[in-house]
Amino acid sequence: MRRALLCLLSCLLLAACGRGEGLFQGYVEGEYVYVAAPSGGQLVDLAVSRGDAVTRGQRLFVLDADLERAALAEAGQNLSQAENRLADLRKGKRPSEVATIQARLAEAQAARKLADSEHRRRIKLYEQRTIPHEELEKARTEFEQTRQRSEAVAQELATALLGAREDEIRAAEAEVQAVRARLDQARWNLDQKTQAAPMDALVFDTLYRAGEWVPAGRPVVALLPPGNIRVRFFVPEARVASLAPGQPVEVLADGRDAPVAATVTFVSPEAEYAPPVIYSSQSRAKLVFRVEAAPKPGQAPLNPGQPVDVRLGG
Repeated sequence: MRRALLCLLSCLLLAACGRGEGLFQGYVEGEYVYVAAPSGGQLVDLAVSRGDAVTRGQRLFVLDADLERAALAEAGQNLSQAENRLADLRKGKRPSEVATIQARLAEAQAARKLADSEHRRRIKLYEQRTIPHEELEKARTEFEQTRQRSEAVAQELATALLGAREDEIRAAEAEVQAVRARLDQARWNLDQKTQAAPMDALVFDTLYRAGEWVPAGRPVVALLPPGNIRVRFFVPEARVASLAPGQPVEVLADGRDAPVAATVTFVSPEAEYAPPVIYSSQSRAKLVFRVEAAPKPGQAPLNPGQPVDVRLGG
């Protein structure tokens, strides 16, 4: 099909050269933007139709998102659990647990005080030779035991007030960050089930109907932004050297009184011809080069597929 089109354009080009100097045959082509969702699903809402003009951010279609909503809810609950665990590690023991340790400390301190008093009394009795040495040693042992018990409970209380160890807290913080990332991913997956127009454009085509299953990555809507209209025309080998990007041209279309101003954006470095040609001095005139031009904004739009004539130096 493309080879036949090139042959036809070549013939028209030669005929056009006889009608006027610098007038070349071409056609209008649209560079479409295909909008798709990264995951598949049933099309539950197609908000646009062919021929609609849409603005940037306008909703185009919605896919079924029950699975993504469930994943988002689960990720939110996991994040709440991870944050609660981190907060629990940072603040240490619960108030009731701390109160229990404080009561044990008070009891241990009272026992220590009593053992200390008894130990001092036994020292005096031993010095008066009222009791044997064994009773003095027993009192000293009881005092040391109550003292050590009291200090151990005091350290336990201090640890309870400090909270968990630093490595446990760091591990819990890493877990919170990982769960938060999964929550962001779940939210992104849900958002992708609703697709909006990435720019102002014309709805050129809709490729699915509501109720149909859309595979992942398959376009649902084809958009044609005004800036994506291109004019493609072909010039002979003898004239291609005079063309360069940025050069102004005029596009002539049937039914238009005034030409459309355009600017050359691309000149192909490769000759096109069908069927293959032997490069001789007689056949070189049949070689054509593809040139593309972009219409300047603010003019009446051209329609993709429309045949046109292009005049150089407009």
